[in-house]
Amino acid sequence: MRTRHAAGTRRARAKGTFAVITGGGTAGHVLPALAIADALVAKGHPPASIRFVGSRRGQEARAVPQAGYAVTLLPGRGIVRKLDGRSLVANGAALAGLGVAFVRSVAMIAARRPAVVVSVGGYASVPYAVAAAIFKVPVLLVNTDALPGAANRLVGRFARRCAVAFPETPLPRAALTGAPLRREFELCPSPDAARAAGARAELGLPSDMPVVAAVGGSLGARRINDAVAEMVDRWRRADAGPVAVYHVVGRRDWDRVRSGPTPGAGSSGVLYTVVPYEERMAALYCAADVVVCRAGAITVAELGAVGTPAVLVPFPGAPGDHQSANARALVRAGAGVIVRDDQCTAERLDEVVGGLLRDARRLDQMAVSARGLRRAGAAAAIVDLVEEVAA
Repeated sequence: MRTRHAAGTRRARAKGTFAVITGGGTAGHVLPALAIADALVAKGHPPASIRFVGSRRGQEARAVPQAGYAVTLLPGRGIVRKLDGRSLVANGAALAGLGVAFVRSVAMIAARRPAVVVSVGGYASVPYAVAAAIFKVPVLLVNTDALPGAANRLVGRFARRCAVAFPETPLPRAALTGAPLRREFELCPSPDAARAAGARAELGLPSDMPVVAAVGGSLGARRINDAVAEMVDRWRRADAGPVAVYHVVGRRDWDRVRSGPTPGAGSSGVLYTVVPYEERMAALYCAADVVVCRAGAITVAELGAVGTPAVLVPFPGAPGDHQSANARALVRAGAGVIVRDDQCTAERLDEVVGGLLRDARRLDQMAVSARGLRRAGAAAAIVDLVEEVAA
């Protein structure tokens, strides 16, 4: 077997394909995948030797080409965890799409024979990772959540190694690397007053009042969006300023949310900024005294990289409730507070967020605790594993 693998590796390098990165769907899968690709390039692998395989329905369809990498998009979608008639029909179509994706993956593996396949999770990762295992191409699994989903549990059974972000993640042959982050987070220096002031100036936020950031993800989180907008109204009626709220609502909820509270300060001293999307997330986390957000693995890792206290509202529909497990890691470290999704109301956020803003000592302690979760160089550590598995 060792001889066959070595020969396969030589053929892959001769054809120019070193690594295929497969998976995607959401930003939580796509952003780590791009961070790994960038780290491979920094290690000396040409961009042309790295190829992505993902889903036509996922964010990789737009994000990967924009980053300068080649991508092959396959059919398929995730399985709906319901038993009603509509869900059964949708699941039938999903399985058919995954079947087509698997057949195409077998053909691609047979033609390219990469030295290694890096699976970053999500339903889009399964067909190509399984095809790789059939052809004895080594697979490295990258799992960024505290609890692996069904796709990663399956791939983890035959992966040569599993790179994990949390020490308690139940996967075999695991190596604790942390979550691979975008370059602006990897290079994030220790927070200080001057850096926070610079971030606020970049975002057009005042330097002389506390800042609350609210983020629901790239698409948005309706529960968080509604509660934050109502909290702003509540604070304005109570003249609760001075405070600035920077609300990233997501593209899906943009038209609905922007018809809510009027942006600007008004007479209450509550400055409200609302945007559909924000590219400068490292600056936003640096500018904020506290962040209200979901508890996706990459969000949790980015909060730790910057050192920002968080009020976490885990998405209850996440497979295996893995966002709650992610959030609990921050809470155990003293860096976060959990508000359940069904309790995320304006009144509850007023109580929790307002209480934190009035307790500067606790916020400072939470920031130090968040920074203690930082695992610098995760992408580089994963690249070391990639090369180990490929060799």
